[in-house]
Order: sequence, then C-alpha cells, then structure tokens
Amino acid sequence: MSLKFGTSGLRGLSVDLEGPAAAVYAAAFARSLLAAGLVRPGDTILIGRDFRASSPKIAAIAAGALQREGFQVRDCGTVPTPALALQGLAMGAAALMVTGSHIPADRNGIKFYRPDGEIGKADELAIGAAAQAIEAEGAIDATPAEVESLEAETRALFLARNTRLLPDGALAGLTVGVYQHSTVARDLFAEVLEHYGATVVRLGWSDTFVPVDTEAVSLETIEALRRWTAEHSLDAIVSADGDGDRPLVSDETGEPLRGDLLGLIAAEFLGAQLAVTPVTSNSGLERQGNITIRRTRVGSPFVISGMQEALSERVQGVMGFEANGGTLTASDFSINGGTLTALPTRDSFLPALATLSFAADRKLSLSALARSYALPVALSDRLEQFPTETSSALMAELRSSPAALAAFLAPIGRPASVSDIDGLRVTLESGAVIHFRPSGNAPEMRCYVEAQDDAAAQHLLKDGLARIRSWAASR
Repeated sequence: MSLKFGTSGLRGLSVDLEGPAAAVYAAAFARSLLAAGLVRPGDTILIGRDFRASSPKIAAIAAGALQREGFQVRDCGTVPTPALALQGLAMGAAALMVTGSHIPADRNGIKFYRPDGEIGKADELAIGAAAQAIEAEGAIDATPAEVESLEAETRALFLARNTRLLPDGALAGLTVGVYQHSTVARDLFAEVLEHYGATVVRLGWSDTFVPVDTEAVSLETIEALRRWTAEHSLDAIVSADGDGDRPLVSDETGEPLRGDLLGLIAAEFLGAQLAVTPVTSNSGLERQGNITIRRTRVGSPFVISGMQEALSERVQGVMGFEANGGTLTASDFSINGGTLTALPTRDSFLPALATLSFAADRKLSLSALARSYALPVALSDRLEQFPTETSSALMAELRSSPAALAAFLAPIGRPASVSDIDGLRVTLESGAVIHFRPSGNAPEMRCYVEAQDDAAAQHLLKDGLARIRSWAASR
C-alpha cells in the first residue's frame, strides 16, 4: 500500500484510500485521541474535503468509521483546510481534511486535527500504531455514511475572520484576478476581495482537479498568469493550492511572488517578534527588520513544534510560514482594532491579504513591493515521477563523503559549507546556494537555489536538475 505520513498528513494513491484504508486511518485517529485523553466517546469530529474526484468517497468512508467508533460526525464540506481547522478550534472538536493538497489527482490524503490544533509527529506515530492494530483485527468495515452538514457555519466563521483583517475599502482601486481552478478557496477569495473594495476578475475555473504547487509553479501556470494580467490589466492574481492552505500571488506582470516573501510580509503585517520557517526559505530573511527567524525542517509539524517551543520560552508575537507561503499564527495578534486569534495551521488568506494591503497602502505595484525587500533571488523546481528509492539512493551517495558530494557538484561549483537539516543545502564558494531534497509527499525530487541575480539563479536551477537527471540515468 502506498500510504505514508509526509510533511503534512497522510498521503498515497487515491485507489488505496478509496476503501478500507480510509476507515482504518479514521478509526485509528479516533482511538489515538481517546488514548491520549483528548476526546470522549460521543464527541463531535468534523470532516472537510477538497474537489478531487476521490475525496467525497474517502470522506464518506471515514465518516462511517468514526460513527462506528462512537463519535458524532459533521460534514464541513468543500472548505479550505484553515477554515476547517478554525471551526474545530472554535468547537473544541477534532477534524479530518480529505485532501492531497497540490499533488496529482491520482493521489489523495488526510490531514488530521486534534481539538487543540494540527497533529504533530508523535501523533502520527500513535495513529500509525493504532492503524496496524486495527488491520490485525481482521475484517474492516468500510461502509460509508451520510452526516449532517456544517458547511455554511464553517464558511461563515472563516469569512468573518478574513473580513476583519483590513479596514473597509482597503483594496479599493485594485483589480485583482482570482485564479479559481479547482481550489476550495476560489469562491471565498473572490468574496473577501470584493468585501474590501477590489474589482475581482474570476479566471480559470475548472470542474476537474488541477494540481497547483505554489512552491514550484509550473511554466504552463505562469504563462496563463502572464496572459491574464495583460488581457485584464490586473494589479495582481491570487489563488491557492487544492485545499486552500498555500497561497499563490502574482504581481502585475503575472510573475508569482515567492512564498517565503509572502510569509515575511505577513509577519511584518502582524507585527510579529519571531517567525519560524523551514531551512528551504530564503536565506535573506534573517537580514530583514526586527523579526527573529528560527529555522526548522520542512513540514508544518516542525514549524508548529518550533512555534510551541518559542511560546514555552514566553516569546510574544509568534508566527510561522513555509517556503510555499502557508502562514501560521501561534499567538493572538491585535489587528485593525480587533484580535486575530491564533490559527496554528497553514493559511493562504492572511499572507495574500497582507501583501495586497501593503501594496495598496504604500501605493506600490506588487513587483515594486517585492523588490523593496531586496531578498536574494531564490528559485525552486522539482522532477516529478521520480521514484522514492532513486531519491533515497542519491541522497545516500551525496551524504556518503565530502568527496562524493564534491564530485556530484563538480560541473556546477565547489562546496564551501553544507547543512543537513533537511536534505542537503550546499553553499558554494561563489556564495550561491543549491539544496537537494526529496519530497515528503510524493515521488518527486526538489531542487532549491539562491544566487545574486535571476539569470544566475535560473542557470543554477537548470544545472541542478540536470545533474539529478544525469545521475538517475546512469544507475
């Protein structure tokens, strides 16, 4: 079976989840919560889902399993993951989000939320152990169930949160495209932007699932963004991945803004004192303003753990963001005369709205706003359908000795220093950075680079991906 926990939740092939596996992991989640004393029999557990063709069936099977475990189940429908998490926190209820996020449509997954927020790595181990015990029991009942809807209430709560962030009319005068594709955030984004006075142009609606990776935006998507901005004279385009927790924001030329820049802008917007972010985020963050940066491995569980550690140290104003732009808040923040309560899970709305607000307030185009931060040029891409066994073998060879790493990089540059926090992040003697990392969610090999200008970064990224392909072909 393909299922495993990655950087954010359980992932695997849809055909594996559309059956007993969904029931096994839903029941395992419930039993792990009971064992930890986080829920009691009869409590409510929420379920949401994205627009993948497989998601309704998986959600219905999970609902049936939870009912048989003795829980009340409510269906929050097709809502963004942060909306489901917010509803769960408001109710003190656990939740499951059926989504594969940005990965291809033949794959899917489940994200799990305790009553107090997103699960951590220890919870993943507990769920995995409970799943093994359930499978050992024998026959598994995968009968689906229909449950009472809570979708309207969930949408209303999330809408209320996001329509209090900015002053009324804050985005008046901006013409903003919403690339709707198949993200569950598509209608809410349009509604929120119109609430603030923006003229909204709806673009690219799709009734089939489109995998949009906001950390490695495809050339096809970038070409569409460029075409739309020119055709409609747009100031920006906003969108998100499939489950609406990673933002995609392009400037007035259709060029996507880096997710870590969006996270940095969100931190400044909040007035945060400390931001937790993975090692893959831009190395120039530490040189920005008065915000302390704390680095982690890649994945929301590690960012959340870093935020919790900061809170335990009595740090005030704690938030986090990933290189994909998903922004998390661990502290409550005073915003626009009110309180933005902590939402320690990835959110695409906060960074997108903060960025548009800054551009409007400062009377800057988004491209000028991005340039004002003067971050090193950072790019990333991935090789898809790259077998996990191959990526593991490559990483093992690169880690085997300094000589092996130097030989691999010889056509690119000489290593000056190496970080092994997550993958291999190599600073070259030229000062450029190249980072090799297998995806934690899919059979993909990722490459991240930083260089002094766009041309050098593009060249380094191309060379890095070519070295990976060449090595794999030689095996």
